[in-house]
Amino acid sequence: MKEQDVINGYTAITTCNRIEQQLSPSIKSDVNNSPDPVNIAKLYAIKEAIADRVEMHKNIGEQRSQWNNMLLTSINIITLAAATMTAIATTSASPFLGLKISSTLLYLAATVMLVIMNKLQPSQLAEEQRIATRLFQHLLHQIDTTLSIGHPMTSDVQEAMDNILALDKAYPLPILGTMLDKFPSSVEPSVWWPQQRRRQVKKINQNINDWNGWNGKLEEEMREIMGILGKKDQEEYIRLGQKALKLNKILAICGPLLTGLGAIGSAFVGSWAAVVGTVAGALATIVNTIQHGGQVGMVFEMYRNNAGFFKYMQENIEFNLMEKDVERRENGEVFELKVALKLGRSLLEVRNLANASSWKGEQLNEFASKLF
Repeated sequence: MKEQDVINGYTAITTCNRIEQQLSPSIKSDVNNSPDPVNIAKLYAIKEAIADRVEMHKNIGEQRSQWNNMLLTSINIITLAAATMTAIATTSASPFLGLKISSTLLYLAATVMLVIMNKLQPSQLAEEQRIATRLFQHLLHQIDTTLSIGHPMTSDVQEAMDNILALDKAYPLPILGTMLDKFPSSVEPSVWWPQQRRRQVKKINQNINDWNGWNGKLEEEMREIMGILGKKDQEEYIRLGQKALKLNKILAICGPLLTGLGAIGSAFVGSWAAVVGTVAGALATIVNTIQHGGQVGMVFEMYRNNAGFFKYMQENIEFNLMEKDVERRENGEVFELKVALKLGRSLLEVRNLANASSWKGEQLNEFASKLF
């Protein structure tokens, strides 16, 4: 073998070894960054469970909305029929015992049905299921996004599980035992999210010096937005929720009280008490229509949920700002965009609102959200 051939062969081997050494890290990186099939399978299993919950909440919500309509119509018809019988018996020369007994029984039946209806608040139950349906659908879209981006982590699976359990607790399906208190002593925002945990690193930017989209100006902007959400938006919906709750309590007491008074009046046909019984039946119908036809319970739940939405945004902003390692935060540019979309504002409007808040402080009259 010639000396030149030996030199050429050695050079080729050396070159191959160098190429192999250069390719090895990238090959190992591809292996390490390949998506975990177990996490993907778990997320698809969670998706199936969420889809089932969406269907359950949707169907039960429609059913409870129908309960509200049917009970409202039935109670009003029974009450008006009892009032009519009482009026007929009063105007008759000789009161009929059958009309007297029938009107009393109808009033008593309406009273019992109205007490049960006021306790359950079907319109509020239906609103709870509508909200749960929307939140489960949102969670479903989040998982789809995680799977589309790729490389789901174990923390993504755990976060999805925690979200499902928190939603199940916040909006229970059963009525007996786990039903939410329809007349709480104080109005508190709805809480349907679990306690936030420290995230694993998910880098979007490859440049290590760009602070993951965060800077001092953005942090100050988010602090101002968080303050407005707490002092303006959340407080406003808690105030409205207190008014709706107070009205609902008054109507829930007046309805059965009036039908009970009508039952007493109908038992004394032929005297002035019968007139009271007739008038009480008419007033009870009006009160029942305002409460359940106007769906005051649903309005209260809507206000409570809106206050919860703003509380969730506050906690989410605070959680990101408290994380000192910016690489563990959600990307700043993406996070700012999400906040703007949730508030129904453009990025420029969010920045202008934060600047106005820093200048005016407590004197700022503008709310953060333009959606609610």
